[in-house]
Amino acid sequence: MTAESTKTEQESSAPPVRIGFIFAGLLLAMLSASLSQTVLNPALPTIVGELHGADLMLWVITAYILASTIMMPIYGKLGDLLGRKPILMFAISVFVIGSVVSATAPNIIWLIAGRAIQGLGGGGLMILSQATIADVIPARERGKYMGIMSSVFALSSVSGPLLGGFFTEGPGWRWVFWINIPVGLLALLAAAFFLRLPERRRSRPRIDVAGMAVLSVATTLLVLVATLGGAQFAWSSPTILTMIAATVVAVGLFLIIESRTAEPVIPLHLFRDRNFNMCTLAGLLISVSLFGVASYMPTYLQMVAGMGATAAGLMMLPMMGTLFVTSTLIGRYVTRTGHYKNWPIFGAVLVAAAMVALSTLTVESPLWLLGFFVGLLGLGLGTSMQLLVLVVQNSFPIEEVGTATASNNYFRQVGATLGVGVVGSVFTTRVATLITERIPDAADAGIHADSLTPAIVQGLPDSLHLAVIESYNEALTPIYLAIAPLALIAAVCLFFVIEKPLATTIERKTEAET
Repeated sequence: MTAESTKTEQESSAPPVRIGFIFAGLLLAMLSASLSQTVLNPALPTIVGELHGADLMLWVITAYILASTIMMPIYGKLGDLLGRKPILMFAISVFVIGSVVSATAPNIIWLIAGRAIQGLGGGGLMILSQATIADVIPARERGKYMGIMSSVFALSSVSGPLLGGFFTEGPGWRWVFWINIPVGLLALLAAAFFLRLPERRRSRPRIDVAGMAVLSVATTLLVLVATLGGAQFAWSSPTILTMIAATVVAVGLFLIIESRTAEPVIPLHLFRDRNFNMCTLAGLLISVSLFGVASYMPTYLQMVAGMGATAAGLMMLPMMGTLFVTSTLIGRYVTRTGHYKNWPIFGAVLVAAAMVALSTLTVESPLWLLGFFVGLLGLGLGTSMQLLVLVVQNSFPIEEVGTATASNNYFRQVGATLGVGVVGSVFTTRVATLITERIPDAADAGIHADSLTPAIVQGLPDSLHLAVIESYNEALTPIYLAIAPLALIAAVCLFFVIEKPLATTIERKTEAET
């Protein structure tokens, strides 16, 4: 019989060649997940127009984020218990299946279902990649690798919109999903042959099935409240009030389950660590800003500026360029010096400034000014987001790194879901309202807000065209001003982070015979 010993084994980082193979597989997995989101944005106006589902546009994005959010803590815990390699390969396989379903969608409901399946797999790709790096690289050296991982997001954010625009204007928007198949299969092969990770404990794990189920219910209810409230239902309606009450009950039940189970999916002792709490809250708040901009800015550019899908995607290049440069440089700085506290605070302030700047845009604003503003946003994100994961990982033993990373990212994704859901709900509702106010006879003129595509908008007579693009502008830009204070609150939270020394070795618990 074996029992876990309190003895630990210390390891330095794995050999460089081995790290190179592992890192290649992880980068491909992350590329699959990040590309699936960025490649869609430029194609979205055309997709919802052709499938006659503009009123459900936000669900094409929200379905993926919701599903991936639910799965994040589940993948993190299962990776800690069962080993990350088989769980990662399962996640990639589900992601590929979801891409096939999306590519063959005959209507908007089918597409939303396919995106949800994609999310069920995609939720594990980022989490397991970040946690796997912690398995083989000490925290002190991990900063430069985290910077490179952030650059993958920057790469996909540049190449994704370009590919999305190319496919939309060329062979068709369905290739936005078909492109995920070869990338996903390549990631699967890389995981199968390259990943060689430390073995997990051999004792039979106890899976927190009840906790996972209740957490899924609570997350779904929360997103439904944020998405439907104020849009399809008034905030004071019985439907919304019932869902709010059900969310509170589900959260309460989840806390009871987690306090009593042997292997909780989100251990409550994580919340006794100040750095975990501050970084998690800050990540949630900043994510609202990031996804509120990234998800709807390409649509804004196509409708208001009359840009093509490819050109709209290129307008996000300044954000990704500054994110790439700053995340890489800051990662190397942290590895060299071991100091990291001040950078996320500075980054959060820059995010707030960028949101205020974006709220000043008008239909006459030059495109270079918009590019400068989104570049400023990327500068803030690059100096903050990847360091928050490193701080969390440095606060817990290696046996809990997957769970801690997943829990932190879960709440960050809750912020992303709320950002997409709330911004999308308010945006689409305001567009329809403003068009009706500015063009009372819109229906008679053949203008239906849920079926407008960039081509239709650009083909309208001048008077109607101006009214529509002003409606889009006034529907979106004030929202950015409203959510700017969230980034300032994040900066205040990060001020209270304790700068703990970054570990230079990896300590693992051993099992001793008794």
